[in-house]
Order: sequence, then structure tokens, then C-alpha cells
Amino acid sequence: MRCPFCGCVESRVIDSRSTDEGGAVRRRRECTACEKRFTTYEKLEESPIIVAKRDGSRQIFERGKILNGLIYAGGNRKIPLSVFEDLVDEVERELRNSFHHEVASDEIGQRVLAKLREIDEVAYVRFASVYHKFKDINDFREALKNMPKKES
Repeated sequence: MRCPFCGCVESRVIDSRSTDEGGAVRRRRECTACEKRFTTYEKLEESPIIVAKRDGSRQIFERGKILNGLIYAGGNRKIPLSVFEDLVDEVERELRNSFHHEVASDEIGQRVLAKLREIDEVAYVRFASVYHKFKDINDFREALKNMPKKES
């Protein structure tokens, strides 16, 4: 690691600590040339998840897009933001654990819907209406009729 003060590439680690719930390591270092101290962070570099959209285009997975959709679908339902964040975390973890670098947007939507169904039925229907691009009330009726039964 290059010293930010003198540019020397030799340093020694004085202290290491886990940060970000084990997602990164914080290291205090001391330059062997100028003896000044500085901090570095090490984080695992993850390969991006590519989302194959319905129109054939491809984009890098953005958890913020799902979170925004969930917040919008939640409307005034008084669902804590942390619940939606946990849902997105779980979906992203499942996608990374599947070891596929490319995933269809439909698969992501189905995973989100399955989890949202257990959290709030109204938010589920709102999210589904955007996801399935309902055109009229008949589309809503059909979706409600085919809505999976909630497990007790």
C-alpha cells in the first residue's frame, strides 16, 4: 500500500478490525519511511449481477430500483423501511448465491413478489400492478383471483 504522505510502498500494519458487519477490514498502517500513520480499508470485490430486461437490453443490478418500487408500493402502509431493505438484501443474496452472473428481470420480480406477499397484501398488489403492467380493472381482478394463498 502506497503511503499518501511520501509515496513509499512499504508500510506495516499496526491494527486490523472488522467493519461493516464483516464486509470489510479496516487497517491502521505506519509508513516505514516517514513513520506517518494512515488507514486503509479492504473489501471483497463482487462481480456484478447483469439483469436481462424484457426488451432484450442488459443492465447492472441496482438494488435501489427495487427498493424504490417497494417504497412506492408500500405507499401509506406504515411498513418500516428496514423491512424493505431486508427483503432486497435477501433477494440480492439469493441471486449472488445462485452463481449466475446474468438473471432475467422476471425472475427478480417473481422473487420480490413472493417475499412481499408475506409482508403486506396491499403492497403486493400494488407492486404486481406495476410489475405486470395492468391495463385495466379486469387485469386487477384476474390477479386477485390468481393471487397465491397466504401460508398460515
